[in-house]
Amino acid sequence: MAPRAGRRRAYFVLMGTCVVLIVLAWNVVRLWSTTAAVVMSVVAAVIPPVAVIVGNLGALDDDDPGHDHR
Repeated sequence: MAPRAGRRRAYFVLMGTCVVLIVLAWNVVRLWSTTAAVVMSVVAAVIPPVAVIVGNLGALDDDDPGHDHR
């Protein structure tokens, strides 16, 4: 599967996107559209579980005792 560094990078990109969406939604977008801010927040709420799944893809392969780590 994906190498550990790639999974970690993807996790942090997704979580960074989540934080940016929340900050923009409630500090900028809400001034023009509360509905848009709520939609952005809902999207941001879905990102953390997805980030965890992406971050752990192939993690069991890394811990496999029979796996050749060369």
